[in-house]
Amino acid sequence: MSIKIEKTEKNNELKLEFKIEAAKFDEAIKKVYDKSAKYFNIPGFRKGKAPMNIIEKYYGPEIFYEDAFNEVVPEEFDKELKENNIEAVSRPEIDIKQIGKGQDLIFTAVIQTKPEVKLGKYKGIEIKKIEYNVSDEDINHELGHMAERNSRLVTVEDRPVQDKDITVIDFEGFIDNVPFEGGKAENHELTIGSNTFIPGFEDQIIGMKIGEERDIKVTFPEEYFAEELKGKDAIFKVKLHEIKMKEMPKLDDEFAKDASEYDTLDELKASIKEKLQEDNVRRAKYETEDEAVKIVVDDVDVEIPSGMIETEIDNMVREVESRLQYQGMKLEQYLQMTGKTMEEFRKDYEGQATTSVKNRLVLDAIISAEKIEATEEDIDNKIKEMANIYGKTEEELKQNEGFVNYIKESLAHEKVVEFIVKNAKIK
Repeated sequence: MSIKIEKTEKNNELKLEFKIEAAKFDEAIKKVYDKSAKYFNIPGFRKGKAPMNIIEKYYGPEIFYEDAFNEVVPEEFDKELKENNIEAVSRPEIDIKQIGKGQDLIFTAVIQTKPEVKLGKYKGIEIKKIEYNVSDEDINHELGHMAERNSRLVTVEDRPVQDKDITVIDFEGFIDNVPFEGGKAENHELTIGSNTFIPGFEDQIIGMKIGEERDIKVTFPEEYFAEELKGKDAIFKVKLHEIKMKEMPKLDDEFAKDASEYDTLDELKASIKEKLQEDNVRRAKYETEDEAVKIVVDDVDVEIPSGMIETEIDNMVREVESRLQYQGMKLEQYLQMTGKTMEEFRKDYEGQATTSVKNRLVLDAIISAEKIEATEEDIDNKIKEMANIYGKTEEELKQNEGFVNYIKESLAHEKVVEFIVKNAKIK
């Protein structure tokens, strides 16, 4: 194996020329044949029993080249990068110059490398003090949520629908007197004011009495997900079956006993205040850290390779895809609903990805400059915490080298942010 390294005209970009000996490439071809022979069905031979030379004659000698390339190149590629201290941050652009049985495999790979970061000021920066206090309004707001959770539904029969009521309705939608798909439901529960229906629909339910039927006129929004309904005028024939309302509990000592572990409302309020204060301390800490990192990063000018940004966008898209799958939706469906192409969708994340990559580059540079690293004790404690979350043993997680490296990097980033704030001047 040999490699030639040259810089291209672009910053942070290298062109590498690899040569892998013929014997090693031929060995890779043999491995590929051994793995895939069972899938070939050649006339005159039982399936999977045709010799390699017969398969090559039948399909052409290049039949195994691509798989053989993928068999031998990744390991050799990574090995050479490591030995030459090259940190690639993009997928390689491969150009095969020579490939064939009995020949040296020769190819070039153009890669982007991690850029050098020239740090600005990161010690002694000035940050405005961030502090949040707990008000009576905050406590009452939290009590209101508790009361909401402990409310009960009661049926209303002596008045028409009001805002915030929960209604049970039948409805069917028509456009130009023709019913449309998805526009019909029976015994549908709708909370007035929830804004879950087309704008204007819920407002027109207000005032209806039980058993009443009403035609409701609406216009679908121009940005509505169903293409055939965008901007269309529609009439919904609605019948009201039930009206329900939430009956809120009285906020007194009995409520405190029923809804919490406390005996009095004052004790409950004190507990809420303490929790909100703890939340505010965490909030102030995170916002102070974010502001500190922003000040430091804004003082650095670095040319970020496009490959790093594209990789970061890839990660963000995968996260969105994962969340959508959890909700039972595919990314393709989401794009169709929002009327965006994948290119437009990725473009939306470009700014966020650029900021994320730049933050990481700057923090890594400070970590290197200040020789900041996570201790073994830090790593062990974090792995123990993650093992409890994932329901795995610590030994299982420690065997995953990628996971351990991720933990080390995350802890180092936490430490460097603490370092920046600790050395800052809080105004």
